[in-house]
Formats: sequence, structure tokens, C-alpha cells
Amino acid sequence: MTGTEVAPAPPGTRGTVVLLPQTDQLRALHTVIRDRTASRADFVFYSERIIRMLVEEGLGLLPFAPREVRTPVGAVYPGLRFAPDVVGVPIVRAGESMEGGLRAVCRGVRIGKVLIQRDPATKLPRVGGAWLPPDLAGRPVLLLDPMLATGGTAVAAITLLREAGVAEEDIVFVTLISVADGIDAVHTRFPKVRIVTSAIEERLNGNAYMVPGMGDFGDRFFGTDDQGAVTP
Repeated sequence: MTGTEVAPAPPGTRGTVVLLPQTDQLRALHTVIRDRTASRADFVFYSERIIRMLVEEGLGLLPFAPREVRTPVGAVYPGLRFAPDVVGVPIVRAGESMEGGLRAVCRGVRIGKVLIQRDPATKLPRVGGAWLPPDLAGRPVLLLDPMLATGGTAVAAITLLREAGVAEEDIVFVTLISVADGIDAVHTRFPKVRIVTSAIEERLNGNAYMVPGMGDFGDRFFGTDDQGAVTP
């Protein structure tokens, strides 16, 4: 792709998927963070570069209002006003890695958080906690989570936002990498939710890991994987 556009829907999927332009620069960034030998410092630095691209793209999908301004030479510029009252909602904990990228480009943005945990008995996702602005209904929301694999966590989080009064079309799900199975799971339940991603993976393996993937994003970003873990 030479510019940002709606990606061809992966087989069996529906709804709107916006794929970042697949430039050589983006491929180089992905090469660093997918490398199993990458240092944590490199993983964080290059992930944050991609996250900022994704956040900018997600903000571009929100509504804008006309606004004229007068330039220093006295001319009138027919511009636009940014969407007001945007709320960012990272899914704890990996989604918190994307919070800084949102704050860097959206000054004063309010942040809510949701915790989705897997039930040890049923293996199904369930809400472990939610911290959302009380007036969330009617506001545009960027839902943040770096990985969209089976889609169970995303569906649970979107369900929570819908119950809080957020319109389906006001939710933009921003994710670093995704796969057709997860995209389809989201759009089967919520076809009006838009998904912004930097890569659509080949498949899920037998353990529901994305291939080629990049490992556990939260562990690698926060330094709690085998290389970063501290032994008591």
C-alpha cells in the first residue's frame, strides 16, 4: 500500500480494518521488535514508534468539526477542529504500553482502564475491574491493546464500553498486530467498531499464538519475561 487505506478484509472477516501503510520503514521497525534477541530498550523504543503511528491513525478516524481561522497574512483558512472529549481506554496490562503514545499526541486526554482476566475454570475472559469516566457515554473512545489474537479480550472490553453507553461507531480499537480470527471475532459482535493495526499476521498456531508474532508483548515491554524477570 502506498497510503493509509482500508485493508483488504482477511478471508472470513467483515467490518472496517485500517492497516498502516506497509512501508519499508514500518517493516524495519517490525524487524527489530519481532527479533527474539532484541534488548528490552530496543523493543520499547521501536514499539513506541509504531504505537505513535497507530494512535495518530486512530485519532484521524474520529469526527472533526469545521473551524475557520485567520492566518498571519490576513487570509482565512477553512480548517477543522479536533474531536472533543476523546477518552483513551487501555486494557490492563499490555494496553498500558500504548498510553504514553496517546498522551504524546492528544494533550489532556482522559484515560480509563479495564482489566480483563481469563477465568481459570472456563478459560473465558471476564472483567476483573473497570475504571472509566462517569460521563463516558456519547464520547469517542480509543480502546488500546497491542495484540488482537482470538478476540476474546477485545470483545469483553468492547461489551463493557457498550454497557457504559459508548456507541459502537464511536469505538476505535487500536492494536499493534492482529490476525483474521480476532478481527472476525470483534466484527461478528460489533461490526461498526473500527480496527487500526500495523500488521495482520498469517495465522494462530495450536496454542492460539500469532504467527510469525512477537511473543508476549506485555512481558517484553515491561521487562517481566525470562530475560527481564527478577528472581526473589
